[in-house]
Amino acid sequence: MKKNIHPRWFEKAQITCSCGNKFETGATVAKIEVEVCSNCHSFYTGNQKFIDSAGRVTRYQQRLEKGAKMRAATAPKIKKDKKTKAKKASI
Repeated sequence: MKKNIHPRWFEKAQITCSCGNKFETGATVAKIEVEVCSNCHSFYTGNQKFIDSAGRVTRYQQRLEKGAKMRAATAPKIKKDKKTKAKKASI
């Protein structure tokens, strides 16, 4: 086997989140900065949090609302059948 081909391993690498949470883990770099961690991620906290870059989330929500209105407007209406009424009245 070749020697000195593996990267250096840090047993206590410091990970810092943008929310302020800090923890240690093993990694090949000594310090890691992340934007989202398990302390602030919506999957783990149960809170919905939008990180809107250039209005993309807003545009997506508007598209969803527009689609719901279109579906409601074009939903098939139930038509009353005249023949069915005549049969029920004669019986």
